Amino acid sequence: MPVSLLGTLLFFALGLVLIVKGGDLFVDAAVWIAEASGVPQFIIGATVVSLATTLPELMVSSLGVLRGEVDLAVGNAVGSVTANTGLIMGLSILCLPAVIRRREFAAKGALLLAAALALALLCRDGRLTAGSGLALLAIFAAFGWENLRAAGRSGAGRTAAGAKGQLGGQLVKFLLGVSGIVWGADLLIEHGADLALALGVPAGIVGVTVVAVGTSLPELVTTLTAIVKGESSLSIGNIVGANIIDLTLILPVCALLSGGELAVSPRSAALDLPVCFALTALGVLPPLASGRFRRWQGAAMLAGYGAYVWALVR
Repeated sequence: MPVSLLGTLLFFALGLVLIVKGGDLFVDAAVWIAEASGVPQFIIGATVVSLATTLPELMVSSLGVLRGEVDLAVGNAVGSVTANTGLIMGLSILCLPAVIRRREFAAKGALLLAAALALALLCRDGRLTAGSGLALLAIFAAFGWENLRAAGRSGAGRTAAGAKGQLGGQLVKFLLGVSGIVWGADLLIEHGADLALALGVPAGIVGVTVVAVGTSLPELVTTLTAIVKGESSLSIGNIVGANIIDLTLILPVCALLSGGELAVSPRSAALDLPVCFALTALGVLPPLASGRFRRWQGAAMLAGYGAYVWALVR
């Protein structure tokens, strides 16, 4: 086996160990925060957890723009939402369908759907302007405001008896978990993307597949760990929050870094963005109507994501 290939496999294995162990620490600490603060797990997942798990997407997309790899940056942000929804959320719903609290889910689900639709419409002419970025940032601001209101309604701030003494240790656990996930994901992204590019796969497709799935590994690890621990609300909240941040914060930041306008490839405008919106609608509308997720929905989302990847690579 060539030395370079052996090194790639070793780094891949190290990354896998880091994200698995980091995910375990991360979910345990997040569940503790929810229980100690009185904030529902769905809201913790949509705020604290989703902000932490979107760090890889923000870093990869921002660095992609600064290095002139705009297709990679856009493909990563949009592809991460598609992977989060079709692959990870679909897997979560298929394995652990759950009843939701419409009061917690409705506003965030509607904002996610609005963000996906707005982005698809705003990028039809092949660019995301500074003005369009402000519209997306307005949705992000509404998301932040809704989280503050939801935390207030839940009675946040009422710390459980004896929890203050554990706070320092749980915060360290949370930060170690985040660090392990982000570092592990970075190792997997770097070597996966290098391998794909060496095989002649275009950067845009690498962005919506290898890099997008790679930067979605924190959400995937969080979801799989949450499924094992039976914490489905944390998983769904994490995915919804992470997707809103990807669509309404990361791309506007990338537009500013690129000089106020972000070029969007014809393939992204014609395929990636419509698929992203369609999978988002499939993930959001059924539970809003029935009050729960169902296994057929998860299966349909996984099938839709599989068809999308097939369309890209065929």
